[in-house]
Amino acid sequence: MSEGWSSASAWDELLDLARRWVLRYQGQVRRLPVLAPVEPGWLASQLPPAPPMDPEPPEAWFADLERLVLPAVTHWNHPGFLGYFGITGSAPGVVGELIAAALNVNGMLWKTCPALTELEQVVTSWYAQAMGLPGSWFGMIADTASTSTLLALGAARERAVPGVRDLGLAGGPQLAVYCSQEAHSSVDKAAMVLGLGRQAVRRIPTDQHFRMRVDGLEAAVQEDRRRGVLPMAVVATVGTTSSTSVDPVPAIAELCQREGIWLHVDAAYAGSAAVAEEFRWALAGCERADSFVANPHKWLFTPLDCSCLYTAHPQAFRAAYALVPAYLSTETPGALDLMDYTFQLGRRFRALKLWFVFRAFGIRGLAEQIRRHVGLAQQFARWVGQSCDFELLAPVPFSVVNFRWHPPRLQEESALEKANRQLLQAVNRRGEVFCSHTVLRGRFALHLAVGNQRTDEEVLRTAWEEFQTCAAALKL
Repeated sequence: MSEGWSSASAWDELLDLARRWVLRYQGQVRRLPVLAPVEPGWLASQLPPAPPMDPEPPEAWFADLERLVLPAVTHWNHPGFLGYFGITGSAPGVVGELIAAALNVNGMLWKTCPALTELEQVVTSWYAQAMGLPGSWFGMIADTASTSTLLALGAARERAVPGVRDLGLAGGPQLAVYCSQEAHSSVDKAAMVLGLGRQAVRRIPTDQHFRMRVDGLEAAVQEDRRRGVLPMAVVATVGTTSSTSVDPVPAIAELCQREGIWLHVDAAYAGSAAVAEEFRWALAGCERADSFVANPHKWLFTPLDCSCLYTAHPQAFRAAYALVPAYLSTETPGALDLMDYTFQLGRRFRALKLWFVFRAFGIRGLAEQIRRHVGLAQQFARWVGQSCDFELLAPVPFSVVNFRWHPPRLQEESALEKANRQLLQAVNRRGEVFCSHTVLRGRFALHLAVGNQRTDEEVLRTAWEEFQTCAAALKL
């Protein structure tokens, strides 16, 4: 059998098995427990310690997929997956991923796959235009926003200290990166990877709506300048991970322009909301950013991984990352080699799945899905607000609700945290829905995020009933 995998008949048989399995999975996912009900090490203990010596038939693979792998899967495709930011794929996106795998190209150079390079440029422009941002921005697709932010801050470092890519940081100025207390941990990790160290990250206080305080940012910048520290970059967030708050980007952009500081905007979650025009307010001022990231795999029905990174200064990225060894040199006038704008050489054909998603839904269809999700989240927030035993812990500008159980008899924060941890565990254990948690100003919060195509009001009602039922059953 192993010698025949290049034949058309073998491909046909295998793809037919895969097609039938995917359709069966999609048909039954709503009936599966959202959270994998296994203990650590369960799957590994079920698998042989060594690979097979001889070929095994595809039927055996799929039988073990069903018997072993599926029980250990947390189902992000489940309409009851309401934790974190639900990464929901769609049929067009899955098909795009399949075709990308079948083509199996590597777009490190234009000539290694012209279609990959040029479609990536076109589809990132489409996405920018769909959000109301400049379609003329230089765009490229990374795996996740963590990589996009790292790339952007690497370009900012080279802008702040020309030649640092070659000479390193030894003997150079101390650098600082600024973000809010609610910014994603990827900012800290980027500082770690870039050799700045976590101590270079200044976490700026937030206001009552969890937005960066510009007066605090300005004070931090001036204090660093007084101490001889060079401000390198500011990371503003549109849709923070915990509360989905929106930093005041126009004022931050004004400060950055005045101070000559690189502005990177992390709109990984909420950027896609702007596809619906009534949410374009969230991206006000972002057109002034030096770099900007938004993730179609978070809220635009594109399978993981697909993070779109934009910049108004592609030459800064090229200055930071371009390095062409002899074996990759090429002479193709007018060609764009994306390897020159990133530390990564290998490049998957990610643009295909995003292209298919745009073609399948259109801007109007995507906007309608986003509106529906926001409406569902606001409906859930109303149920919380009308309850005597639950309370909201943050505004709900998009499709995420942060709330907690707060029965009148519990007043101490430690007791409330313990009760809500127990409640969350009880709800998730039942398998109907899955929610995650966060902490907002020291208060433990239940975190419910709507982002799945199949999530509807019935699913949200089930979630609300699960929280009420489990709360009533807890012995405190």
